[in-house]
Amino acid sequence: MAERRQAAGEPRESGHAGLSSGPGRLILALYGVFAVGATSRAIYQLSTQFDEAPLAYVLSALAAVVYVFITVALARGGETARRLALVCITAELIGVLAIGTWTEVQPSEFPDQTVWSDYGRGYLFLPVILPVIGLWWLRKQSSPARPAEPSPE
Repeated sequence: MAERRQAAGEPRESGHAGLSSGPGRLILALYGVFAVGATSRAIYQLSTQFDEAPLAYVLSALAAVVYVFITVALARGGETARRLALVCITAELIGVLAIGTWTEVQPSEFPDQTVWSDYGRGYLFLPVILPVIGLWWLRKQSSPARPAEPSPE
């Protein structure tokens, strides 16, 4: 079923609040901060220090791309955007767990930190906490809306 365009003044989501309302605003803001921070850090590291830790910096750039996709999807709202966010946040969680484990098992492979190193230790563990919260929020948003009560006639 094709998603129709939203008309001006029309609610973003029918049946339930949009992805960026309520607690979703905080989630969107945090992902926005991570998108800007990871992107700027990756651009700087790739352009000035690539030969020092190429694997770490490429993985940081990958994390930045994931954060940008999540931020855009959450800001856009709608069912297609919710599905994209679900896929990207799941990929983020898998990435954080995989890179976090890799950096613990083989720290010599990572002469410098990535956003996801040590499960996000350098970022107060938000990279491992945020996707869990994000997935919870998306699941909550996917709950079907209650049918309208029939009006007594």
